[in-house]
Amino acid sequence: MNDLSLIPDPPIRCAEFRIGAIGAGMIMADCHLAAYEEAGFPVAAIASRTLANAERVAKRYGIARVLETPEALIADSDIEILDIAYPPDLQPALIRAALKQPHIKGILVQKPLALSLSQARALCDEARAAGKPLSVNQNMRYDQSMRCLKQLLDRGALGDPVFAQIDMHAIPHWQGFLEGYDRLTLSNMSVHHLDALRFLFGEPETVTSLTRTDPRTAFAHRDGIVVTTLGFASGVMALSLEDVWSGPRAEEYDDDQHIRWRVEGSKGVARGTIGWPTGAASTLEYASRIETDGQWVSPTWDTMWFPHAFIGVMEQLQFAVKTGKPPALSVADNVRTMALVEAAYQSIDEGRTVRFDPGQDQERRGGMTT
Repeated sequence: MNDLSLIPDPPIRCAEFRIGAIGAGMIMADCHLAAYEEAGFPVAAIASRTLANAERVAKRYGIARVLETPEALIADSDIEILDIAYPPDLQPALIRAALKQPHIKGILVQKPLALSLSQARALCDEARAAGKPLSVNQNMRYDQSMRCLKQLLDRGALGDPVFAQIDMHAIPHWQGFLEGYDRLTLSNMSVHHLDALRFLFGEPETVTSLTRTDPRTAFAHRDGIVVTTLGFASGVMALSLEDVWSGPRAEEYDDDQHIRWRVEGSKGVARGTIGWPTGAASTLEYASRIETDGQWVSPTWDTMWFPHAFIGVMEQLQFAVKTGKPPALSVADNVRTMALVEAAYQSIDEGRTVRFDPGQDQERRGGMTT
């Protein structure tokens, strides 16, 4: 990266604790394990619901041991950090089993943490009682453009933030297990963007969400295309748009899928892209009266959101286990993101702007159901 005093990827401060991987799907096989191999994190064993899948992934990454079941891996005394990539209806039982094992020092899980906000809060309390760091994989916070944008905001390069927008027109690969739930985009795609906005600006005060179904998604769902506006006490207004339709895609149709973002402040503007839809690196450029005399500057880097952000996700948990400090991606913080998603669903259900309090019980519908 050129010398602009921005750090797109965090340093690896700790990589010593043995990891047990549960799951062998795309997110584990193509993101977690690819990142761990590059960073030198030791993966001691793997297990999945389907033994053949675990064996195939183990061979790909040279993982020495394959356990027949996730429960057998959790009970293996050689495992120090448990990395779970499982559907949210199955995660809580595995988390609870791991919290009981003295040899497991830390746990990384996927979002959504559980099927409901009340379940997530219970798991947070249980992890605190067990004295084990439980971390949730909100990996967009480790996207290189988001990290650099946060650094610009923290040092005041843009002045006082005024307006922010994350604008997505891209088609997700909906995992098969989502067909059994009654929630879709907000819980599984918007959650990235809403969490990133919390990361950048703190807790919002108001939430307004609108939705319509996505014509391409064949299974029943209530939230397809989603638009959410957040209001913050500082005066910042933020817009999160997830257009999962993104137009009629076919061989003859010129593909323009993208995710772009923009933050406007009193002293500058930053804008960029998230590279995920096209398999490219994310980008950032900014113009600041304070730092660049109002001229646009474009830092560059070679790493990408997928898979390199997952290095930071595991490193922050490794470091928390070593130091005894809370992980950067703590379960308590993730519960607040889940509460924000819940408030967005409440806004949709009631057709109004919702006052957001992350400690308030806004779980009106009981969360996702199977």
